[in-house]
Amino acid sequence: MFAINAIHTLAFAGVVLFAGYAIRQRLGWLARLNIPAPVIGGLIVSLVMTIGHVRGRVPFAFDTTWRDPLMIAFFTSVGFGASLGLLRRGGPLVVLFLAASSVFTVLQNVLGVIVARLLGQPPLFGVLAGSVTLAGGPATGLAFAPFFEQAGVTGAETIAVAAAMAGIVSGGLIGGPVGTWLIERRVHRGTAATTTHASATVAQHVVESELPGTATPPRGEDREAYALMKATALLLLAMWVGAGISDWLTAQGVVLPRYIGAMLAAIVLRNIDELTGWLGISQAVIDDLGTVALAFFIVIALMTLKLWQLAGLALPLAALLVVQIVFVAVIAPPVIFRLMGRDYDAAVMASGFIGFMLGTTANAMANMEALTERYGVAPRAFLVVPMVGAFFIDVVNNVVITAFLNVYR
Repeated sequence: MFAINAIHTLAFAGVVLFAGYAIRQRLGWLARLNIPAPVIGGLIVSLVMTIGHVRGRVPFAFDTTWRDPLMIAFFTSVGFGASLGLLRRGGPLVVLFLAASSVFTVLQNVLGVIVARLLGQPPLFGVLAGSVTLAGGPATGLAFAPFFEQAGVTGAETIAVAAAMAGIVSGGLIGGPVGTWLIERRVHRGTAATTTHASATVAQHVVESELPGTATPPRGEDREAYALMKATALLLLAMWVGAGISDWLTAQGVVLPRYIGAMLAAIVLRNIDELTGWLGISQAVIDDLGTVALAFFIVIALMTLKLWQLAGLALPLAALLVVQIVFVAVIAPPVIFRLMGRDYDAAVMASGFIGFMLGTTANAMANMEALTERYGVAPRAFLVVPMVGAFFIDVVNNVVITAFLNVYR
């Protein structure tokens, strides 16, 4: 076995990451299903490690020192996007959509607990295959996995990745057809057309455009470098303050990942800045830093994944995921369609809802783009869904998961 230190592991993760991008570019179906490049590259290394384990010759021993800091940095960037002012500017539809999404995250876990018990599994097994990995995605699943492992869910990391991957694929495959059915069967003829124009590409960055921030550099300083330094300093500040918050909450007997404190600190800093303008936070740069941190975190986490732990849990996990996927695909669309106004935009929102409640915001955007290319633009949908799916639901979901974890630990 060849031991790799922390810096070498990070460098190797970079190579694996861009190998994932190259593979996704060559195999178009991976891109169409919105499988993230870090997941592709990381899983390939994990498969190699699994083959080595089976043969008794594991090739590498990775140093995961960077894993947790990268994870915390990503979720801190999510916290910076949780703007109360933005929520108000989004209007009643955003609040209503967030409320519905929050209820469904709770229901995913309630359903998971019930099915897990029927299958003879621990309740937290159902929670892990519920909102942790479906509404949360692979990053949230990997972040919470150690706590589920400590609570008795064997192979939690492997379960988390398997459930998240199943959700991403399902969210990409199901959302479009369900949205098409709603448009053609439930929307009155002619309501798909609209005189309001919206770009799907612009809509994906709605939070960044609404919260641009300012990063005016001192005279003689490079603007881009100054903005990057400021965003990095703010991210690290939130992580530092958040560590103290997490330590205090842990001392009160609350079980939670260490990034929760950093996320809370980031939310406070974001909203203070909105009131005062003192910090001049650039959400675009913060998001870029978060994207980098997320990519490297997922690659490093997957490279050390123990896929062989999934063997004995494959059938219970498959059964649980089928129930969860049917629940979101069948129950959620008519509910969201009615709540959002029973019109064309509401049908597109329902399609996007399936995307991020089973997979990721990328799934949601892909589902909606496929519908709007065929039926016409849906400006309200492209305002509401990315705002909730990319930022606010992650904050709510983390609270929900922490509550279930503390109840069933």
